[in-house]
Amino acid sequence: MAGNSQRRGAMRKPGTKKGPVVGSGGQARRGLRGKGPTPPAENRTGHAARRAASRDSGGAGKGGKQGAGGTTGRGGRGSRGPAALPETVVGRNPVVEALRAGVPATALYVASGLASDERVSEAIAAVAERGIALLEVSRPELDRLTGNAVHQGLALTVPPYQYAHPEDLLARAADSGRAALIVAVDGVTDPRNLGAIVRSAAAFGAHGVVVPERRSAGMTASAWRTSAGTAARIRVARCTNLVRTLKDYAAKGLMIAGLDADGTVDTDDFELATSPLVIVVGSEGRGLSRLTRTVCDVTVSIPMVRAVESLNASVATGVVLAEVARRRRVG
Repeated sequence: MAGNSQRRGAMRKPGTKKGPVVGSGGQARRGLRGKGPTPPAENRTGHAARRAASRDSGGAGKGGKQGAGGTTGRGGRGSRGPAALPETVVGRNPVVEALRAGVPATALYVASGLASDERVSEAIAAVAERGIALLEVSRPELDRLTGNAVHQGLALTVPPYQYAHPEDLLARAADSGRAALIVAVDGVTDPRNLGAIVRSAAAFGAHGVVVPERRSAGMTASAWRTSAGTAARIRVARCTNLVRTLKDYAAKGLMIAGLDADGTVDTDDFELATSPLVIVVGSEGRGLSRLTRTVCDVTVSIPMVRAVESLNASVATGVVLAEVARRRRVG
């Protein structure tokens, strides 16, 4: 090879050297030198923090347009990140069910050239009647807006839920003239279970539902849909610390009853049902947390045949709320 040959007359052409002939040429020594401190994340090209800072300063670029997210607010592709995407219901049946349930919505996205059927026609007619924006977009754009979810050409965006304060539920109870009845969820992470709990709470006269900020489902599009629109008729409050909120309720005269398969009483002997009451529902797997259990005045179980170990959290809530409502009617 030119430059490496030992033959007389051999010569190295400029730009053909592929590496040092002997030694490292100082590269190893230079590699040991420090390159200085790592720059902050917002100053590093390609880092997510830098893209976020650019968005906050108005440099949205191509990703500055707000669009629909995934079925439960999942992030799609692009530089905006998952937090920028609103809650979205996708798919023909889910969109129609959400509109039938009266779920508040801001826009219906329809793929261009979509073959219409009775569900598409019903969705378009419903948004026209309610004054909801109808936007036609290309299918690739709808794929991007929904995070590549299976949207079947339809996507319905819903606004963020406006949570109440836990104290607001007490005020609603006082205005109703009835003994307070509040449902609190402790670690229920499935939004469909939360939606079903909200639906049962509304059906049996509860004054509201309390959810913690962390380790709990919120009022997402799935929860709205499962509640069958009742979330618009009953308040859902959010608290930073559930145990502290339960203690505050107890200080105001409410009894705290936790649902537990090994409860100290069962629904047949649930005498506290007619008192101002908070019913606490545990998570789908582990039930009530240890700290939550310590603030309960009583734990309540549901009598069942031996072949069944336990009920779904939302089903158990409905059963106990129905018994509370029955006792309050006859009491």
